[in-house]
Amino acid sequence: MLGGGRGTRLFPLTRHRSKPAVPLAGNYRLIDVAISNSLNSGIDRIYVLTQFNSASLNQHISRTYRFDAFSEGFVEILAAEQTPDSHDWFQGTADAVRKALPHLGTSPCRDVLVLSGDHLYRMDYGTFVTHHREAGADITIAVKPVSASRAGEFGVLKADRRGCITEFREKPSGKELREMRTDTRTLGLAATVARRRPYLVSMGVYLFRFEVLRDMLRGESGSIDFAKEIIPDSLSHGRVHAFLYDGYWEDIGTIGSFYRAHMDLVSPLPKFNLFDASFPLYTHPRFLPGSKVNQGEIERSILNDGCIIDRAVIRGSIIGLRSRIGAGTVIEDSLVMGADYFHPVRRCGESLPPVGIGPDCRIKRAIIDKNAFIGRSVSLVNRRRLKNYDDSEGRFFIRDGILVVAQGAVIEDGTEI
Repeated sequence: MLGGGRGTRLFPLTRHRSKPAVPLAGNYRLIDVAISNSLNSGIDRIYVLTQFNSASLNQHISRTYRFDAFSEGFVEILAAEQTPDSHDWFQGTADAVRKALPHLGTSPCRDVLVLSGDHLYRMDYGTFVTHHREAGADITIAVKPVSASRAGEFGVLKADRRGCITEFREKPSGKELREMRTDTRTLGLAATVARRRPYLVSMGVYLFRFEVLRDMLRGESGSIDFAKEIIPDSLSHGRVHAFLYDGYWEDIGTIGSFYRAHMDLVSPLPKFNLFDASFPLYTHPRFLPGSKVNQGEIERSILNDGCIIDRAVIRGSIIGLRSRIGAGTVIEDSLVMGADYFHPVRRCGESLPPVGIGPDCRIKRAIIDKNAFIGRSVSLVNRRRLKNYDDSEGRFFIRDGILVVAQGAVIEDGTEI
């Protein structure tokens, strides 16, 4: 599981943490999605490869995923390390797995599943493994059928009638994109759906026969990336198959896509269902009290544990753990990530507001990162409708038109943005 990404497009949420460690839905972390998919699929021997801003991710994994003494399962951190054979950091996804191979060899296996730790989807990898083995494939890649309007954002694969991948192009457009059309009916899509979505994009979910992965990484010592080098090179050397996945999948790699995915969670029928008891999303148990609403109006929103809400109006929003929201505050279409600890209320004469959102604030289309101090009568609405903006003091940023208050930032009383 690749957990070392910088996630520069998700800045400022990744200023002090790696992308897989970014909070999700006010209660989870992005890495929880891939780990939960694995555990729910019966896969419980998991290595997480970390490198960039990894402290919070390492801490979360070590606190959360503990197996009993009678289980052979584990979720283990493999941090970038210097060895007699390598003095560098991980140079890319394939290079990270190459340097982890000595550790993988200690757990004998037939196949190796390589996952990104920062996508939002729910998938049974057991079906994926069965397809891979029945096809006799050396490599199987999970693909999602999409329309032409979306295909150019991803790596696009072309498959023949047997499901074998014959070509790969990274973010093609125009004529190059049109040449990558696949008759997706041959992979199981209905004719009407296949006409609308004739392109197969890679989900970044790869299954390798262990010997094939080992030989490719040892033989291609100069290749550092799976998507750009290893997978394209493998098409002429082995049996590379496509596994069609037609469920919900989002690469929430930008502030805009991250925000939209969260706003979908509060819709009446969200595409990603947090309430699916048959395929739960696991995370660190915190043993917090239930949220307390003294008075207020709450509509189409998610409240996580440990919150105190006092006469506030909350519409179409997600309120994270331990959030405190003052009287008269209105929050609309926003994600409040909450806090890592309970903070006492402000006492008379104190200049710093408590962690949380003070009274009489107005917040709309915003993301409030963890442990933010927001004072009284603050307006966070992007009044000038800016697309992108950086505050000179690093307290807040605007990306894709979404106002993001940075982790631990202090927004003084009366501030208007």
